[in-house]
Amino acid sequence: LASCFAMNAARAATTDAILDSLQYGAFRYAWDEANPANGLIRDRSQSGSPSSIAATGFGLSTICIGVDHGWVSRSAAASRVLAALQTFWNGPQGTAASGTIGYQGLFYHFLDLNTATRTWSSELSTIDTALLLAGILDARQFFGGSDPVEVQIRSLADAIYGRVNWTFVSTCSPPCCTAIWMGWKPGTGFSGFGAWFGYNEAMILYLLAIGSPTHPIPGCSWSTW
Repeated sequence: LASCFAMNAARAATTDAILDSLQYGAFRYAWDEANPANGLIRDRSQSGSPSSIAATGFGLSTICIGVDHGWVSRSAAASRVLAALQTFWNGPQGTAASGTIGYQGLFYHFLDLNTATRTWSSELSTIDTALLLAGILDARQFFGGSDPVEVQIRSLADAIYGRVNWTFVSTCSPPCCTAIWMGWKPGTGFSGFGAWFGYNEAMILYLLAIGSPTHPIPGCSWSTW
């Protein structure tokens, strides 16, 4: 029995070590492969890679975890997160094919790491916007202190989420049960894009759209998905 307990303890210690290593590696990527001036995180570590908004969303959550582990100070992490949120809130929105960060409160899949504007002729991506928002809202809940930077984080997170016009990317108008388009491009709109159906990563997309405090889609859209 003692031998069994010892083996289980050894396995648990090994598992914890592996998880710590994976978490630390993820944190280092989010922290090091970023532009600290605007908080954007590279899609990949390859030289010249743009930022992807999904990578930035995952990175915002990772930075919060980094604070919990003591890998970065809370104040440094808060400053980095605030820089990212200011970028997404202040970046120009519009129908132009270049020089914008997004449209209707949503964001382009890939952004130039320095200018924080659309690159690679990428689409206005609904799922990647949702993954970004998940990281933003995670940071909003984590940074709940009275420090002025943390107060700004919460205010900007609420504003960014509230600005997203989910009805714009829905396939029809309420009160009918809607689906959400996968993407939109300047000049061609939703042409060439399908809608999100089936059990997949779009769960978080529909939850955020249905739960929007400002531009929600009908709750019955869950069944449509």
